[in-house]
Amino acid sequence: MGKTNSKLSHEELKELRELTHFEKTELKQWHKGFVKDFPSGTLGPNEFRKIYKQFFPFGDSTEFADYVFRVFDHNNNNQIDFKEFICALSVSCRGTLEEKIMWTFRLYDTDQDGYITYEEMLRIVEAIYKMVGTMVTLPEDEDTPEKRVKKLFNLMDKDHDGKVSLDEFKEGSAQDPSIVEALNLYSGLV
Repeated sequence: MGKTNSKLSHEELKELRELTHFEKTELKQWHKGFVKDFPSGTLGPNEFRKIYKQFFPFGDSTEFADYVFRVFDHNNNNQIDFKEFICALSVSCRGTLEEKIMWTFRLYDTDQDGYITYEEMLRIVEAIYKMVGTMVTLPEDEDTPEKRVKKLFNLMDKDHDGKVSLDEFKEGSAQDPSIVEALNLYSGLV
């Protein structure tokens, strides 16, 4: 969407209004900035990592940026076009709690099999801890990724089958809102 066009068509604007929580003027502004920053009309993994590095200069955000990139890249072509970008931004900035939980579930479900395993959650939490570096002081029961994941898994895996379903994830997110806080990075952008 918008690969060679510098402006969104009426049809594109209409579709994006239906898919996002943004108004027409906001969509036009975001598109103008996107095309200015990414004249090719797409954002690749390296550019995405650079954006995250700006937000988290005191840690290593590379791994986490790669996980988030995968969720943004809805069609799995290793590029984020404007539609993918603005839809993900809409959820993270203005989405309902349900939308944010679904987005976060997709982030943790790295193999996209509909479940989150302990190992998948650990990889994401390790990436988050690397990204925030020493900028955050954590309570003793969460001061390592392993402790945090053990705590989360005990909270979520109600049937103790070694994996967290979407329903279990929803229940756990209601009990511990910090689970979806990864999306709050974008709140100040809009």
